[in-house]
Amino acid sequence: MTDLPLPEAAARVADLIRRSRTIVVFTGAGVSTESGIPDFRSPGGIWDRFDPAEFTFQRFMASEEVRKKSWSMIKEMVAIQARPNAAHLAIARLHEADKLDCVITQNIDGLHQEAGVPEEKVIELHGTARWVRCFRCEARFPAAEIHRRLHAGEEAPYCERCGGILKPCTISFGQPMPVRETLEAERRSRQSDLFIVIGSSLVVYPAAQMPAYAVESGAKLVIVNMTPTNLDRYAVVLMRERAGVAMAAIVARL
Repeated sequence: MTDLPLPEAAARVADLIRRSRTIVVFTGAGVSTESGIPDFRSPGGIWDRFDPAEFTFQRFMASEEVRKKSWSMIKEMVAIQARPNAAHLAIARLHEADKLDCVITQNIDGLHQEAGVPEEKVIELHGTARWVRCFRCEARFPAAEIHRRLHAGEEAPYCERCGGILKPCTISFGQPMPVRETLEAERRSRQSDLFIVIGSSLVVYPAAQMPAYAVESGAKLVIVNMTPTNLDRYAVVLMRERAGVAMAAIVARL
């Protein structure tokens, strides 16, 4: 499928949405960046200033110095006052119209829920930055509570209940993918009849396998992304647009 002008592409996707019964939306960093959250992998992103090899799960657990650097990076990210953008709000509109089965996201910011998509409809494949976990007693704390301790001067906060190591509930390099979420994402992908990729280059696996599962099972594939992906040839509609622009145009035609 070749690229189409925005009005024509938006109209075609809106028509697909109207005729579909089980719609899964898959979102990547291109959705979050429009809320001011830096893309980790793009030029100028987080990994241009921090070495990702230093922030593996194994090194985080083994070294307090690595934990200090990790929490310093997190403190920098927390300073960004991100809010849902037009793409998040358009996806929430699909839920309100009873046209959304679920959102499968690579993002960790919780902006889909803030925009109005119910928690139970959001599958966070790479975890969430909204919670922090203790690896000794398994207690979970709201991230804002730990962020207050960072701003009060703590460099590598420990669990106040048991003294264990605290880590955000995000998936780090070298950390196993969450089994329940991964299996549920695959199940939902395979049962979808329309699968909409928004803001993902589909290069990070196993998350990027989800649209392939959908296509294998007979779903129609729509890709909204500024750059090519390795699944473009399977898409019935390609939109080379920013996520917010494309999704606002689509819901305006519903």
